[in-house]
Amino acid sequence: MPDAPPIIDSLAQIADRYDALLCDLWGCLHDGTRAHDAAVAALRDFRARGGRVILMTNAPRPSSAVIAQLDRLGAPRDCYDGVLSSGDVARAAVEAGEWGRKVHHIGAPKDEPFFEGLDVERVPLDQAESVICTGLRDDLTETPEMYRDILREAQLRRLPMLCANPDVVVDMGDKRLWCAGALARDYAAMGGRATGYGKPHAPIYDAARRMLAEMGAQPDDSRILCIGDGIATDIAGGVAEDLDTLFVTGGIAAAELGADPDRPEPERLARFCARHRVSPRWAIARLR
Repeated sequence: MPDAPPIIDSLAQIADRYDALLCDLWGCLHDGTRAHDAAVAALRDFRARGGRVILMTNAPRPSSAVIAQLDRLGAPRDCYDGVLSSGDVARAAVEAGEWGRKVHHIGAPKDEPFFEGLDVERVPLDQAESVICTGLRDDLTETPEMYRDILREAQLRRLPMLCANPDVVVDMGDKRLWCAGALARDYAAMGGRATGYGKPHAPIYDAARRMLAEMGAQPDDSRILCIGDGIATDIAGGVAEDLDTLFVTGGIAAAELGADPDRPEPERLARFCARHRVSPRWAIARLR
């Protein structure tokens, strides 16, 4: 079994190796209820050294809505240079006409900003050309099992599904919530065709590189670090792009990596990475 990745105490230990960060939000910068002070300080320090910080999230909403949420959670705008969401990339595909004009939406009222400005009509399933899934209608109370009937009907109609948030779960405070990725996973298991636009898929990384270039920063890939707590999204996506990754172990995987979220156990971490067949470059208990 491969060794665990080196576990570092702070981002500052490796910051001089990188010119840009692609940093996840949930589980890294905030927990859905508040921004983490130590993470804010780490990102501010990286920017003070001359680095660029793009907050790259699988949120299905456009980045403008994500920024508004960050403001509410207390994440100051001086800890990042830009925000890129899965919703941004998915919206671009819809705008390009790749998903037809008549779509059936599965998602919550909070995801309404996804459709702002898009030339599509939301219709019942029997009139749709595709399904756009931004999440569960009520992620505080619902589970993916409640969607089996509608997914089966969509699969029988051979409708392709756009998954605007490939995350399967997120943690909001101490509560675990299901995301659109769980429905896309179940749809694919039924034989349906589901396409994700956020991490770990290539389009969002291409968009991040374009965003850096627009900022006047064009670091070599060897100088870009991806940070996240999702081994199958943040870390697998960065590895697939041949970018270094920093795995935040105290996020959604914390319970699998030891009794104390602030002290991941190297042997458990090694087994966890081996099971997922992903090798992060570094690991850290929490972004700080």
